[in-house]
Amino acid sequence: MDPLEIARWQFGITTVYHFLMVPLTIGLGPMIALMQWRWLRTGNERFLRMTKFWGKLYLINFIAGVATGLVQEFQFGMAWSEYSKFVGNVFGAPLAMEGLLAFFFESTFLGLWIFGWDRLPKKIHLATLCIAVMGSVASAYFIIVANSWMQHPVGVRLEHGLPVMYDIWAVLTNNTALVAFSHTITASVGVAGAFLLGIAWYHLWRRRRDGIDTVDADGRVVVGEAKEIQGRDKADHSVWIWSLRVGAIVAIVGFGGVAITGDAQGKLLFQQQPLKMAAAEAACQTGTSFSVLAIGNVGAKNCSEVKSLIEIPGLLSFLAEGNFSTKVTGVNALVPEYQAKYGKTLPDNPIYGSRAGETIQYVPLMAVTYWGFRLMIGFGALAAFAAVVALWLTRKGTVPSSKWLMRLALLGILAPFAASAAGWIFTEMGRQPFVVAPNPTGVDGMYMFTAAALSPGVSAGELLFSTIALTSVYACLAVFEVRVLIRYVRGGVVSAMPELDTHDDHDESTPAPDDVLSFAY
Repeated sequence: MDPLEIARWQFGITTVYHFLMVPLTIGLGPMIALMQWRWLRTGNERFLRMTKFWGKLYLINFIAGVATGLVQEFQFGMAWSEYSKFVGNVFGAPLAMEGLLAFFFESTFLGLWIFGWDRLPKKIHLATLCIAVMGSVASAYFIIVANSWMQHPVGVRLEHGLPVMYDIWAVLTNNTALVAFSHTITASVGVAGAFLLGIAWYHLWRRRRDGIDTVDADGRVVVGEAKEIQGRDKADHSVWIWSLRVGAIVAIVGFGGVAITGDAQGKLLFQQQPLKMAAAEAACQTGTSFSVLAIGNVGAKNCSEVKSLIEIPGLLSFLAEGNFSTKVTGVNALVPEYQAKYGKTLPDNPIYGSRAGETIQYVPLMAVTYWGFRLMIGFGALAAFAAVVALWLTRKGTVPSSKWLMRLALLGILAPFAASAAGWIFTEMGRQPFVVAPNPTGVDGMYMFTAAALSPGVSAGELLFSTIALTSVYACLAVFEVRVLIRYVRGGVVSAMPELDTHDDHDESTPAPDDVLSFAY
């Protein structure tokens, strides 16, 4: 067993799992703040119900995100101590800002929002949520600043073989960080939009199934009420149709932003990490054509077994340079350049242990970069297309009665999550064999091979045990979170506003007023 591979699997599992919660938190927070602001401005109960229902789901997701994110901090010191030693002089600043400033504001003011209902003046109560949301966004920014420095190190000089930061402004305004941040925020907006759309579709479908809402001869909705069921009134329909259509619009806008920022990020990557992008396109030979589909062993560690089946002339040049004629350097030409700059074998240094002298494989795993890039774009486009279809199908005030369409709408929630996960996997895996990628125009020697980043005193058995333990705990957390979310989603608005239900006998899908999350307003 190779300790390095186990450690990479461990960090990959915990990171991808944690990041499933992050975009929903970032994207849903501003939407809930907007709902509460509308309630404050109009006094319309529809917006109060929306705020409380979506706010409950937001809190469940936030709690799970905090619990899983803490594990990553410990991994830096336990499994990746050499890496932490190398980047510590740089990472200290943005991570301190994230923990002491952003996360402090986020958690403190979110607590005030949770317990401030009917205790704080309405405007101040809304302000606490806005500050918490801004804290979430700032937290994401500082984390991305740290990650982007690994992708493109700037603002540092080498002292005794270690990078020392001398320009904090250069680190904070790293062009890689700015485009990655905007890309992440717009992706998060798309995730939140799909989340609203899918759940709202489910509730509108339930109202159709239960005969509460009907349609007239023109297919327009006739909104009804179920007097025997609290909370299933006309205002309930308004909550879901507003949520669905707003979610669809937000998802479309989010994907549009993802496309624009993704194009900017891709052009930067062609400059900063050309081998990553060449592998993502299976561009083995220098040229201008974009590979839509490649055949052969895309998982190979070289291009000898890869052949493009469908190509679009000029598109690769446009993605890289903004024109259709500039040739883009291919994998086969880039590998010798990397070998000339960074060596053909790992240095004969004790830090590499038994790996010293091994041949460096500069081409990242093409199956991951190639398909990760396409899955990211494909799932994002699918979510945007679904949002457009949803707007058209609900133009008359309700959803079709088809159960299969309802299931597709719920499954559609997963599409932007999958796109975000695929994007991060592509970003991190494509950087290999570097944990800190070299800056082509930066300081010589400012890079670190992943093989040098592992803690020297950690054995394969310890890493395997901790990986199995963490994966098992995370699996249990996933089951718990999904069950709790499903429970509150099925309960509808009443699950977040039990005061709407005056019955003593509570349905299994509707949490009782004294349930475990009753503290959250």
